[in-house]
Amino acid sequence: MKDAKLVVKSESHQNTIVHLSDHVAIGGQKIVIIGGPCTVESLTQMETVAQHLQFAPVQALRGGVYKPRTSPYAFQGMGLEGLEILAEVRKRYEMPIVTEVMAISQIEEIAACADMLQIGSRNMQNFDLLKAIGQANKPVLLKRGLASTIEEFVMAAEYIMSYGNPNVVLCERGIRSFDPYTRNVLDLGAVVALKQITHLPVIVDPSHAAGKRELIADLSRGAIACGADGLIIECHPEPDKSVSDARQALTLDDMVNLVRSVKPVAEAIGRQVYEIQRPQLAIA
Repeated sequence: MKDAKLVVKSESHQNTIVHLSDHVAIGGQKIVIIGGPCTVESLTQMETVAQHLQFAPVQALRGGVYKPRTSPYAFQGMGLEGLEILAEVRKRYEMPIVTEVMAISQIEEIAACADMLQIGSRNMQNFDLLKAIGQANKPVLLKRGLASTIEEFVMAAEYIMSYGNPNVVLCERGIRSFDPYTRNVLDLGAVVALKQITHLPVIVDPSHAAGKRELIADLSRGAIACGADGLIIECHPEPDKSVSDARQALTLDDMVNLVRSVKPVAEAIGRQVYEIQRPQLAIA
């Protein structure tokens, strides 16, 4: 990684903290939990998720409005209508929003509604998109490519930072292997390595790694134990009815239980899960 100038840690205590809002930051002593459905389906769905998770507490909401799908016939997301839903939920529940950007043309409209722009694994080496995201004034969640080396992952972050955006969070989401039992193989060794090599926050996506909801809680606890700064997890009011990634989505109650189960692990390594108090809001 001799070409990496901005991402590589120069001092052992050097750690970047990325702020999503005035109250939520990734990379500090506190663990951040991001939760929500794979894709936005309706305002009712997203309000139900926010209402249920805000006291878990989950600090930020995820939800895709533009979806990269293997099949051209699969649901591709709600687009602008989905963005409007995210904007409304963000305003009402005062929870930061994380959503994926798939194309340069989408950056401006998504940045107007979201607090963090996600670059998905399929676009990790879309260099023109990385350059454009580097010029956006928003935190970036960069997911590892499904067959990318640690060096390729680090250099993708270098692209973003070299174009002016220092607020990058790395996300380990599993890499492809020969074994079909899990959707991908969660590389927790990469989490440890990235924390040593770079000064950037590192979070883990156990949902896409496992592909099976019954594996997610244990993988989440393992991720926190090895030093991850947070988790991003898929959950849904009715997982089996989710229009995408139904098999890996947790119920909202299971998501709340997962957050509770992570707390003692964080405390065991000298960290904490955020505790954010919000006024309870009723669903309209």
